[in-house]
Amino acid sequence: MSDATATLDTQGLMCPEPVMMLHNAVRDMTVGDLLQVLATDPSTQRDIPRFCSFLGHELVEQHETGGVFHYLIRKAG
Repeated sequence: MSDATATLDTQGLMCPEPVMMLHNAVRDMTVGDLLQVLATDPSTQRDIPRFCSFLGHELVEQHETGGVFHYLIRKAG
């Protein structure tokens, strides 16, 4: 995920904080920018894809490594 424009580290935070922080981060981005999100809350596996679907952003990549959930999100127009 090295092509991300920015990284949002929400490790250690629990619902709803990761999605609230994601919402604020995406608001400040330019259309087409990529945001890497790191999270440890398992509920982000449900919440972040729903967030992207609801607002039209593209969830480019999603995986888990060593208890950390990684998301790559492209901001939509």
